[in-house]
Amino acid sequence: METKKHKGRPDLIGEHVTGDAGQALFGILFASVYVADSFFFRFSTFLNDYVPNAIRVSAGTIVLIAAGLLSFYGMRTVFDEVREKPEVIRKGVFSIVRHPVYLGEVLLYLGLICFSLSIASMVVWVLSTIFLYKISRYEEKILLEHFGEEYRSYMKEVPMWIPVIFRHFRKLKQE
Repeated sequence: METKKHKGRPDLIGEHVTGDAGQALFGILFASVYVADSFFFRFSTFLNDYVPNAIRVSAGTIVLIAAGLLSFYGMRTVFDEVREKPEVIRKGVFSIVRHPVYLGEVLLYLGLICFSLSIASMVVWVLSTIFLYKISRYEEKILLEHFGEEYRSYMKEVPMWIPVIFRHFRKLKQE
C-alpha cells in the first residue's frame, strides 16, 4: 500500500500518494469551469432564473462558512499538535465527522455552486466528491490496518461525512 508520509512527523500515519495532486487538479478544474460558466459563457446557469439571489447568496454563504470552519479546525487539529505517537483523533471536528477537511472541500465547491447554480460546475463537484470519497476509503483502510479495533470503533461512533448533529448536541449536554 503506497502512502505519502509526512516528513518529520512520525505521529501521522500517511495519506494516499496522489491525494494532494488529485485535489489540486480538481480544484483547478472546478475553478476553471465555475468561472467560465458562471461569468462568461453562462452555458448551464439557467436555474438562476428560478431561484432568487437572496436564497442563493444566503445558502452559499452559510455553506462556505461551514466549509471554512471544518477545514480550518480539521487541519489545525491534525497538524498543530505533535503527538508522541500516532493515535486516533476523536476531538473537535473529528468527533462530528471522520473526514472534516475533505467534507470542507466538498462544501466549498457546493457553496460556490449555490451562488451561480452552474450545472457544469455541479458535474465537476460530483466527480471531485467521488474522488474524495475514494481517497477517504483508502486512508481508512490504512488507519484500520494500523489501529485495528480502535479505529473500527471510531468508525461506528462517528459518521464519515454527514454529521449527526443532534446526537452530538445530546452528547455535549450529558457531559
